[in-house]
Amino acid sequence: MMKQIYLLFVVVFVLSCNEKKKIAQTTNPLPPIEITDEGKVLAIDSTKIQSIKDSIVIAFYQANQNRTFWMAFNCRASLLTVLNNVEDEGLNPKDFDLKKINKNEKSITRLSDKELIDYDILLTQNLKKFISKTAKGSLNPKKLYNDWDLKENKIDEQKLLLHFQRKDSFDFALNEIAPPHLVYKRLKKSLKLLQQFPDENFKKLEIKDKIVLKDTNETMIEIKKRLSYWREMKAPDSLTNVYDESTFNAVKNFQSRHGLAPDGVIGKGTIASLNFSKQKRKEQIIANMERWRWYPRKFEKEYMIVNIPDYTLRVINDKDTVRTHRTIVGKASRSTPILSSKLSYIVFNPTWTVPPTILKEDVIPAATKNRGYFASKNITIYSGGNIVSPYDWNPSKGKSYRYVQSPGSSNSLGLVKIMFPNKFSVYLHDTNSRGYFEKENRSLSSGCIRVQNPFELTEYLLNDSVNWNKEKIDETIATAKTKNVYITKPVFLHVLYWTAWSEGNQLIFRDDIYDLDNDLYKKLRN
Repeated sequence: MMKQIYLLFVVVFVLSCNEKKKIAQTTNPLPPIEITDEGKVLAIDSTKIQSIKDSIVIAFYQANQNRTFWMAFNCRASLLTVLNNVEDEGLNPKDFDLKKINKNEKSITRLSDKELIDYDILLTQNLKKFISKTAKGSLNPKKLYNDWDLKENKIDEQKLLLHFQRKDSFDFALNEIAPPHLVYKRLKKSLKLLQQFPDENFKKLEIKDKIVLKDTNETMIEIKKRLSYWREMKAPDSLTNVYDESTFNAVKNFQSRHGLAPDGVIGKGTIASLNFSKQKRKEQIIANMERWRWYPRKFEKEYMIVNIPDYTLRVINDKDTVRTHRTIVGKASRSTPILSSKLSYIVFNPTWTVPPTILKEDVIPAATKNRGYFASKNITIYSGGNIVSPYDWNPSKGKSYRYVQSPGSSNSLGLVKIMFPNKFSVYLHDTNSRGYFEKENRSLSSGCIRVQNPFELTEYLLNDSVNWNKEKIDETIATAKTKNVYITKPVFLHVLYWTAWSEGNQLIFRDDIYDLDNDLYKKLRN
């Protein structure tokens, strides 16, 4: 009997030990702690990892064997510097957990292991947010604009985040995030330059008439103060209301920096630019930095780039500017769209089919008043394939006809147009009003881009000194017959919009002709 009781006791004891072993196996062990010369390395249990709910941050910790990274990493100080200075990148500090981060950092020696793990994850989450906002932008332009046709940049945020785990690679990883373009770098420099100016509280300048050299005007004292503030001239020992020579030279430099005619005449445009405050210029730069995050991350070997508010087209080959042309762009009510494309062919002696907007707003109203309008503009009316006499034309059915302007020097497109695929039906072209290129404000077209000296540009693009030199182009134009010629070399086109940058240590600005900057800044700060 005693033997049976003893055997029963042994069986119960073994079963009890096995059960305890199973319980021990199903219980998460306390995270092991590794002490290094730089600090603690803490294991993060799987439950904590899964609670992060961000696949990119999870991948970051999985690549580090599910251990903390920043707590024993001497670049934590560098990361804190980046996060505490996100404004240098044009970002909003309120989008980041800076108060919580700095509170943790101040008390880091008193944090428990659990709190250290939470702090480590918080830093990674904020770094990931910094990467996303700096590389891609905070907003989606296609949700903001109807006239936007750029492909969204494919940014590998996970790869950019994992760069920080490479040994001694913090600076490399940081430099890989922002757009690599020179304009973006100059915008960032502009923001830094602007911070060097003291805060101001200037009153709005107003003038009734233009002010010219040697004029006496009571507003001149405030204008001189403004020019001194923007470092266009040294602050004079005494301020007078006379428009003197030194102020004249300062005004011309100021005008040049702001895309105004540098004639020294102080008019409404100059006063409007002088009335911009430091804060408003800062907002303008930040809006432009956001826009450049949306633009193509890389440009091709050879491409043309149009800056809409600068009224300029530049041809870039192997990073060098090889040609520059003045442009005329869409007016605010018929803005030139933002797009990227590839040049396809050139049309010599083009016809012009009147587009719907111009038809509705210009042609039909003018022709209704005077049927002779069609002959004066060399426009033929078509109904189906049949020509319609201007006197049989029915204005009430005006939209049902097709209107074609014949080739020639009076054609609205001039004598040549350059085609590229796009959904807006816009193109580059010559003009029959070449004097407009001398205007200061060249926001005058209905959306297409008029180019000064288009035949020189055409000769460059066709790149055929035998068949398409200047003489051959002139001969083709002289025939007055429409001819299409394909562009055989790959040349890309980027039509973009930016109103601020820097050159050397000077801030450069352009008029925000489509009123995009202020609206974008407000959306960024909402």
